[in-house]
Amino acid sequence: MSYQEYQSVILQTARDSIRHGLEHNKALKCDHSKVPEALLVHDACFVTLEINHQLRGCIGSLQAYQPLIDDIADNAFAAAFSDPRFPAVNEHDLQRLDIHVSILGPAEEMQFNSQDDLIEQIRPGIDGLILEDAGKRGTFLPSVWESLPDARDFLNHLKMKAGLSKDYWSDTIKVSRYTTEMIE
Repeated sequence: MSYQEYQSVILQTARDSIRHGLEHNKALKCDHSKVPEALLVHDACFVTLEINHQLRGCIGSLQAYQPLIDDIADNAFAAAFSDPRFPAVNEHDLQRLDIHVSILGPAEEMQFNSQDDLIEQIRPGIDGLILEDAGKRGTFLPSVWESLPDARDFLNHLKMKAGLSKDYWSDTIKVSRYTTEMIE
């Protein structure tokens, strides 16, 4: 299913949740009776905030556990106020925010026998990756390919994001891939 026809509702919900957060210090609770039925399906998303093309916050869910509209509202609020890399969004920031919502497809675990085999299978510009090992986990959305277009660099930076060294490798490492539908 494509969510493009609901673009205005999705983006307005994200912005309204951030505004609600500024006024009430909590995410917007969506009135499901006023939301298109397609947005009540359980799906996972990430909300990315930018100001002048610079990252300003990014928080999301890797697995669907609630209606998509609620995930959008919760993750928009979290990206604006709980991303530890940035100070909380203020009223001035809200006017300048570009909001991007990435709706995740299901993750599929990849099968590989070496780092080189894994790199051969990665689809640049298409795959988002979840890397897990040694009790650590990290993910990169497909949009990260714009700044890291080389598969080896993408994987090495993902390892570092997960708290591992870029040279880290083990036979227990797990990598799953997913695609996203971008709403912007």
